[in-house]
Amino acid sequence: MENQSITYSEGLVRFIDRSPVNYYAIRNAQDMLLSQGFTELSERERWNAEYGGRYFIQRNDSALIAFVIPEHFRGMNITASHCDSPCLRIKENPEIDREGRYTVLNIEKYGGMLMAPWFDRPLSVAGRIFAEKDGRLVRNLVDFGCDMLIIPSLAIHMDRQANEGRKINPQEEMLPLYALKSGDCESSDSSRSKGGIIRQAAELAGCAESDVLGADLFVYNRQKGTIWGNNGEFLSAPRLDDLQCVYTSLKGFLEAESHARLSVLAVFDNEEVGSSTRQGAASTFLSDSLQRLYRALGRDEEVYHIDLEEGLMLSMDNAHAVHPNYLGKADPVNRPVIGGGVVLKFAGNQKYCTDGYSAALFRQVCRKAGCREQCFTNRADMPGGSTLGNISGNQVPIATADIGIAQLAMHSPFETSGTADTEDMVKIVRTFYEER
Repeated sequence: MENQSITYSEGLVRFIDRSPVNYYAIRNAQDMLLSQGFTELSERERWNAEYGGRYFIQRNDSALIAFVIPEHFRGMNITASHCDSPCLRIKENPEIDREGRYTVLNIEKYGGMLMAPWFDRPLSVAGRIFAEKDGRLVRNLVDFGCDMLIIPSLAIHMDRQANEGRKINPQEEMLPLYALKSGDCESSDSSRSKGGIIRQAAELAGCAESDVLGADLFVYNRQKGTIWGNNGEFLSAPRLDDLQCVYTSLKGFLEAESHARLSVLAVFDNEEVGSSTRQGAASTFLSDSLQRLYRALGRDEEVYHIDLEEGLMLSMDNAHAVHPNYLGKADPVNRPVIGGGVVLKFAGNQKYCTDGYSAALFRQVCRKAGCREQCFTNRADMPGGSTLGNISGNQVPIATADIGIAQLAMHSPFETSGTADTEDMVKIVRTFYEER
């Protein structure tokens, strides 16, 4: 295995470890951009952008768009990924008493998650809180950063059919165990009272619980990513879908030494729940930002539409690899494997919006980068998922190819992909911005 493949994957593992939830992923992306001389723009202020400039803007702490503006350009190159992953969202008033001894947390599913792998593993909590200070709302990101929750399985002795397949009820069976109360429940100072999680979050943020007026808190898997296999060819970590694409698009974007067209990098939120939020791909975030940028540069609406027609978007969201234990679940011909190259995704129902034209443009980029590509299609009798491209296209009508990195166990709290494919994606994105 080439050292560069391992280096990129090690960087990815560190990025994921520092990004337990969407807000941290965006903050870390911003830090990478700032370290490379990018200037932050604000949606609340007029934009002063110049040719030759490098800028970014964020929305809701959970979505980001960055620009590199050449001195002269025609057309645009866009990559789009998403920073959210299936997890457990903590509800309002979350603490629930059990038998006067246990405290569990009231949660709900976020996204189409595999539920079974969440049991019996150390979990933690991260997110953001909004506190009032001197009459103003102040937001704080919080990460408990310790093993503080577990969802215990029911013993086989009490469920003899546990290994024979059954439905999991998230409201009844997936409430994380949070605290153990002392024997004297009513008088003990050590027992966690109502609002325990919020109180702890306030302490992390350095404010009083009574000042907290809102919170977005999520349960996440604490297990760290690892590089493994006979030759270090595999990479396993939480949230590979889609932080692997966030990280590789950022690396390629920042490593590009020149930019053939207007270079745009977008990281959206809420893809796992349909993208229909103001920070999602279905919003006007990208179209508004592009049009504001064009006005700031003195380029009129006609030029904007011409540049869209000459542009290409790479919609980046990980793809299903053929599973070695479930070979029949894949298409009989288009069977991407880990280590086989970046995946180009097709779907007749346009859940993936790759067509012959965008596929040809993407394959040109792969040839220039010296990287292989492979194809994914669903079985005709098995509906697949959707992603960013066809949703974003409702606001920004640009030719789009849906691509991703082949992975196993998608939507599990611990997913698996390949180190060589991680490197290939960086090289393809870098070439996309430099030469297309």
